[in-house]
Amino acid sequence: MESVVGIFVLIGLLCLGYMTVKLGKVSLFEDDYYSLYARFASVSGLRTDSTVQIDGIKVGRVERLTLDQDKQMALVQLKIKKGIKVYDDGSASIKSAGLVGDKFVKIDPGGGGENLKPGGTITETTTPTDIEDLISKYAFGDVKKDDKDYSVHT
Repeated sequence: MESVVGIFVLIGLLCLGYMTVKLGKVSLFEDDYYSLYARFASVSGLRTDSTVQIDGIKVGRVERLTLDQDKQMALVQLKIKKGIKVYDDGSASIKSAGLVGDKFVKIDPGGGGENLKPGGTITETTTPTDIEDLISKYAFGDVKKDDKDYSVHT
């Protein structure tokens, strides 16, 4: 009887350990991913563990957000699945999943240049449009209006 209880306790501990690793996003083998970096003027709304997508498919996650003091830009460390190629003419942009959704990094991998090595930097980046700035400019009348008539005449 004691042996059966011991086996069940051991199985329970193994299951608990497995679920901790899976749900906690702890990787025991870091060989599955490589790091790339991207510099942005603003990373407003982006956070650690946000997804990285190519053509709408998740290919990685945001590992770390730091500040590059020399260039006065935000430096984003991306973890990309091995086997996914990003070229030096590729670009990265921060997008929003829906109007109020979470932010994610969208990568256009390029293809005309050389393959970025682990630790390489994506140099072509686009910062997101700040919706709050646009709304406040519109609400307080800072939006410039032109004199052109865009109505359709039939």
